[in-house]
Amino acid sequence: MSRILMMVFCCFYLVSVCSAADFLDEGTDRPNIILVMADDQGWGQTGYQGHPRLKTPHLDAMAANGLRFNRFYAAAPVCSPTRASVLTGRTNRRTGVETHGYALRRQEATIAKELQQAGYRTGHFGKWHLNGLRGPGAPILGDDTHHPGVFGFDEWLSVTNFFDRDPLLSRRGSFEDFKGDSSEIVVAEAIRFMEKQIRDKRPFFTVIWFGTPHDPFVAAEQDMEPFADLEPRTRKQLGELVAMDRSIGTLRDALRKEGVEKNTLVWFTSDNGGLPRMNPSTTGGLRGFKRSLYEGGLRVPAIIEWPDEIKPRVTDFPAVSMDIFPTLKEVAELPEKGAVLPQDGISLLPLFRTELLEREKPIPFSFLDQLVIIDNRYKFMWVGEKKPRYELYDLVSDPTESRNLLETEKGLAATMKQQLQEFEASLKASIEGADYPEGKVLPGEPGPTSWMTDDRYKPFLDDWRKRPEFRPWLKQK
Repeated sequence: MSRILMMVFCCFYLVSVCSAADFLDEGTDRPNIILVMADDQGWGQTGYQGHPRLKTPHLDAMAANGLRFNRFYAAAPVCSPTRASVLTGRTNRRTGVETHGYALRRQEATIAKELQQAGYRTGHFGKWHLNGLRGPGAPILGDDTHHPGVFGFDEWLSVTNFFDRDPLLSRRGSFEDFKGDSSEIVVAEAIRFMEKQIRDKRPFFTVIWFGTPHDPFVAAEQDMEPFADLEPRTRKQLGELVAMDRSIGTLRDALRKEGVEKNTLVWFTSDNGGLPRMNPSTTGGLRGFKRSLYEGGLRVPAIIEWPDEIKPRVTDFPAVSMDIFPTLKEVAELPEKGAVLPQDGISLLPLFRTELLEREKPIPFSFLDQLVIIDNRYKFMWVGEKKPRYELYDLVSDPTESRNLLETEKGLAATMKQQLQEFEASLKASIEGADYPEGKVLPGEPGPTSWMTDDRYKPFLDDWRKRPEFRPWLKQK
């Protein structure tokens, strides 16, 4: 081998063995990333969307300073599936998360793992609900096989499911009791984590998943005062949202105080549509609610704030929680390899810079054997549990889904039915594990179970039964 070839070979070898963390430590200016998610906040439950009673000044300010979506979708109309889609870029049933309380397969690649391998410090704060446990929020045990650390988080202060005031949380498996509003607590803990990374000059990836405004609703009296004339259930839920909005203001203030707000991408959304039996409505007049594949169950608030890269504006471009994974890969300049295929989301980075007219591929949804395809303005549905049926809607001219176009647009319906069938065939292969190198789902993936039947949780169960806010939930179960 010639001396020149040997030198070239050595150069390539050195590059290959240097980790991404080494390059980051040498001063690369990759953006910080924060993902914020509400729990059951409907599309209509913000001030900027025109809610008649709720004021959300901090979300409104974030929307005015960032990219605000009119058509952003949760991947599913319940929580765990959407959370799986955020971490993987894949529709939930590909990942093993059929509905709420199912575990995310450990064979899945997550954005947390990829960013961790690239030198980011990663932290999760709040609701997890990807470890196969159902029931009200319980701290995650250190020997849990599907805790956040398994999926790429260096630090985590987490709980299985919903949580309200005075929560009991788990810091990497060790229980800690907190006093106060849950939204403010997890934001304060996330800020401490981020401040440390700023001091250490390390880029950070922070996930803040609120327990608000999931029921049972527990809010401070001062946060419920503006809604004194409303019925108690609604008053309490809106009070939770007031506290959550305030915590978002605390987060944004902290970024400005540390001088990192311009190079920090903050992505806010909700895990599914709003709740029924609320007045004012949670969905802003859209059809359906949580657990429904109509717009009210899937369309959610969404804002991306990144001052260095995004000029403030409102977009009608249809986007989905599955887009978060590929977008962040491109934002952080991660290698294309690593993702489990097929990917259902797309990178929205081009949308940050200019308005896009049409999405390059449809958005698929799968929930409890019901299927939906959204192809830009049109939505084709295979819905109904007792008597399944097809439906077709033009979401631009008919956002409330009041006119089924199945009979009048037969050509379009046939095309979209074919799209749906192709997605279904691909989905079946994914469910069987065909997407993984092993060609199958490896053993050890738990089915959903209640933590209340797990002997390890007996001490917590005794404490939980004493908490008055959970007694109505206990009677229902």
